[in-house]
Parts: sequence; structure tokens; C-alpha cells
Amino acid sequence: MKNSAISERKNQSISRGVGMTTQIYADRAENSEIWDVEGRRYIDFSSGIAVVNTGHRHPKVIEAVKAQLDRFTHTCHQVVPYESYVRLAERLNGMLPGKFDKKTIFVTTGAEAVENAIKIARNATGRPAVIAFAGGFHGRTFMGMALTGKVVPYKVGFGAMPADVFHAPFPVALHGISVADSLAALDRLFKADVDPARVAAIIVEPVQGEGGFYEAPREFMTALRKICDQHGMLLIADEVQTGFARTGKMFAMDHHEVAPDITTMAKSLAGGFPLAAVTGRAEIMDAPNPGGLGGTYGGSPIGVAAAHAVLDVIDEEKLCDRANALGARLKQRLQSIRDDAPEIVDIRGPGFMNAVEFNDVKKGLPSAEIANAVRLKALDKGLILLTCGVYGNVIRFLAPITIQDEVMNEALDVLESSIREVRAT
Repeated sequence: MKNSAISERKNQSISRGVGMTTQIYADRAENSEIWDVEGRRYIDFSSGIAVVNTGHRHPKVIEAVKAQLDRFTHTCHQVVPYESYVRLAERLNGMLPGKFDKKTIFVTTGAEAVENAIKIARNATGRPAVIAFAGGFHGRTFMGMALTGKVVPYKVGFGAMPADVFHAPFPVALHGISVADSLAALDRLFKADVDPARVAAIIVEPVQGEGGFYEAPREFMTALRKICDQHGMLLIADEVQTGFARTGKMFAMDHHEVAPDITTMAKSLAGGFPLAAVTGRAEIMDAPNPGGLGGTYGGSPIGVAAAHAVLDVIDEEKLCDRANALGARLKQRLQSIRDDAPEIVDIRGPGFMNAVEFNDVKKGLPSAEIANAVRLKALDKGLILLTCGVYGNVIRFLAPITIQDEVMNEALDVLESSIREVRAT
């Protein structure tokens, strides 16, 4: 079987709206490595977009899923509930930041978690409006698209977005937007576009994902908390991509001195199985009437079993510490390359949620061409990378936190040679 032959079949049978970063078709995977249908091995620095933080097919996750398969696969928790759902909610309630009582619901995808967070916020506050940030990504459902601060490719051609969604600039010093600029823009928003008394919530990624891996400064998050408290708004932290040890702490909000009212989670929660969660202040989560929240597949027993194993692995293998160590190694190597590559204008990211940003030196502008050339060169050498950012000029690194040391060293060598070869041409 050839990748090219499957790709031709794909073109005939799957909507072109489903974009694909590579044209390699997976046959099997283990920890940080993937083998395609032609037998070629790749090092995976994407983790299915931060889904397998604990690696492909972690033995404990697979064992937990197999055990659940032998008991039952689906009852719909809203019809015949199960204890594992309750126990996972208890674990998340105890883990998330904030010294207050919390409650949780489980759904299936990150976009669904965001949708439910907005539903809950509107119901609890009796207000309709929501504020999000430029560069943020919150999903491909209609509310997710409306909240997302990036038009191409997420909003193009899909018509009118839901009303009462407003955007403010996210502080990115590299691109000339300070914390003061962002806060001033919020103030202008309240004066020109929306009465703060109508705003149910502000939603923010503690580290922007698709937007370019820009970390929210501590003073910005503190200011958002103050604004929300002042005006009776809720603060929603979108931890779909940042959660579960990726940033060197269990959640990215653990890096801050303030707690959100609601947190959305998905991706790596269940180690490759579809599961998402919304956790928040108990009184807020209890605002909707019974039946107002849920979904047929929400809190799948398979995903719940996997999630319990993932949380155990993070604790037992000390993956928060591991993320910090791996991120330091990666950034150190990138810094050594930067000495000879002025195209690298920034190296950033907490824990093992890291990125490198490229500019065209002659033009002094962001260069998606350089970032994509490095990605393709690395792919040719057997390393899977992802680009991101509003300008498409950022390479983000999301390898499994369980990656073996020897594989990590190999990947760093490929990354360095790819950057140097692209620069030479």
C-alpha cells in the first residue's frame, strides 16, 4: 500500500475542507514514533495536536481501556450512569486552581466544551455578550468560530457568526502589543461597543495555541481577573491545548496567581480517546436546569477510563517535571542555532509547549515561507512538525512528554539540520 494511492482515494472521497498537514498515512504508533503504511518511521512532534501527552498507546492507558471494553462501552451517562464518571469529576474538581467548590461535566470535544462553557456562563449571569482575543482559537462550531480570533481558514465562507461576541488584541510584545495596549483596547470596547454589564464572560487561552504559542503575561491575567470581578463577569480559561502537564504544571493557569471561574479541557485528557470537560465554580455549574447540559456520547466510559490512567501516568512518571526538562533542552538547542540564524526572531513557551518564530530578514516581516520550508525539510528527514500563528510563521513543538531521551536527541539533530539547510538555500 502506498501513501500516494491512498491520497488519491482521499481526494475522491473526503471533503477538501478537511485540511491535512501531511500525506503520510499511519499504520502504527508507539510513544513518540509513527510508522506509515509504507513502513517508514517518523518522530512525532505533533502528538495529534497535543492529544497524546502521555505518548501513543501508553501501556497503562491501553490496559485501562481494554478493561473497560470487557465491562461496557456505552450506556449514556444521562440514562444509566457509572461511578467512573463521578470519580473523574472529583479528581478534576480537586486538581484545578481555585480555593472554592467546583463541579464538572463531561462532553466529547474541545469545541463542545467551549460551547457549554458559554452556555453555562450566559445562564449563570443572565447576560449575552462574550469577549475573546485576537489570535485565539476555540473550535470550529459556530460559537467556536465566532470566538476564534483568526479568519483564515476557520471563518471563510461560513456566513454570519453568532452575535454578541467581541474581540480585543492579545498582548504580544514581539508584535508591538503590550499588556497596557490590550487593556486599553478592552476599555475602548466597553466605551464604544458593549456595556460591560451585558458581558457574561471573558474567554482566554493562557497560552495561545493556533495563534502562535504566545503566553499570557501574569499581569495581564491578573488584570482580567480584576476586570471580571469589577463588572460581574466570569473568567473562562480555555485549557484545551495547554492542560495536563504540557506547560510544566498540570494546568497553564497554575502559573498564575488567579483562578478562572470556568475551565475547558479536552485533547490530552484521555490520551487519544475523545473526551472533554468543563469544570467551574459549583454555583455557576449548577445554574442550568437538569437536561440543559450533556450529550449522548458525553463522558464516554472508554474515554473516562483512559483519563483516569492518564492522570495516574502524569503523577507516577512526574511528567510536569519532565516537560520542564524537555522544554529547556529544546530551547537551548534552538538558541544555539539562533546564533547563526537571524531569521529566528523568538524562542518561547512554558514547559514543553514551545515555539520558534521566523521572519524574513530582508523584509523584516513574518515569514510563513521559511517556517513551512523547515517543516517540509524536517518531514523529509522523518520529523513531523506543525506550524501555527496568525501569520503562519511559527513552528510549534508538541512531542509526547514521554518521548525517549535518544529519540529526543535524534529529533533535535533533525530540527537543527533542517533549519540550517533551509537557511542555506
